[in-house]
Amino acid sequence: MATRERTERLPPGIFDLPVEKMREGYYTDAYFNHTRETLLADGRHPRVVMQVFQRNAAMLGGADEAIAILKLCSHDWEALTVHALHDGDRIEPWESVLTIEGDYTLFAHLETLYLGVLTRRTLITTNVARVVEAANGKPIIFMPARHDHHRVQTGDGYAAYVAGAMIGAPIGVTSDAQASWWGGRGVGTVPHALIAAYGGNTVLAATKFAEWAGDLNIVVLVDFENDSVRTSLDVARALGPRLWGVRLDTSGQLVDRSLWDEMGDFDPRGVNERLVRKVRDALDADGFERVKIVASGGFTVEKIEQFEAKAVPVDAYGVGSSLIRGQNDFTGDIVLTDGRPSAKVGRRWRPNERLELVS
Repeated sequence: MATRERTERLPPGIFDLPVEKMREGYYTDAYFNHTRETLLADGRHPRVVMQVFQRNAAMLGGADEAIAILKLCSHDWEALTVHALHDGDRIEPWESVLTIEGDYTLFAHLETLYLGVLTRRTLITTNVARVVEAANGKPIIFMPARHDHHRVQTGDGYAAYVAGAMIGAPIGVTSDAQASWWGGRGVGTVPHALIAAYGGNTVLAATKFAEWAGDLNIVVLVDFENDSVRTSLDVARALGPRLWGVRLDTSGQLVDRSLWDEMGDFDPRGVNERLVRKVRDALDADGFERVKIVASGGFTVEKIEQFEAKAVPVDAYGVGSSLIRGQNDFTGDIVLTDGRPSAKVGRRWRPNERLELVS
């Protein structure tokens, strides 16, 4: 997979923004609405430069979405001059990623919105980039959809995609909504729910799934009975070449049956190095060397780094809630008013030659 080249920005319409409500200040912190109304009531139209930054080394997300908000929801886009970096750009602490110049009353009501999308998307893009780098190019399945509100899926999925594309590693997402902005599709395994629907029979559920699935890659969860080695072999024998991979997802409160006689010198709970090696060895010994192993369940950057340092034979990682945790908060400051410095104490105008004019 090639790394992502700088391309045209996403068109504003793709974001499906509630334009009228945004323009009227419905989603805006009240004090920005009050500020704008005060200026309008006074007949004051200050020409300002708004500067946007955050405080971490990060990978930028949400730039195109923030621009869309300004284009569609300001009171005169043509009267504004906007410069911005691109989604996927590496950014430094305090580096300006967006500047807006123009009559402040045209866009004062949008600060909450563009800071919010930059904060959320940069958090996701940065977290995914860290995981992709830790995994040394192995595929990552982006799996936090069930841990957050459905309305964040589209933008979060795109932010994950950008991180993978910039680094040159494949990212799979689990819902069509997450893949919609870049024209992909959601991917998935034979889940616990289908296995339960067939009375806990993983092989039967996998077989019926394969009959329906057409040319989809088939990956089967193999921890339903807490016996991942036996279940992996049973599924591999039943599906043969139709099986792409097995997914280990043992709960962090359980010890897989295959490890019961080996406890004592390592933490046997959840998906651990010893369990992965036992599944890999069993599959190889039975002639299923081509079957991949996907590891999921509580994986973080740190756990992936540990697995990779020990060359644990994982072919792909599924990562969920850790990708939506943390912070990458953005701040906006008016730094120039009518051509004169006006930043509050501790802030200043920080020109950034990397910024590009937005047409």
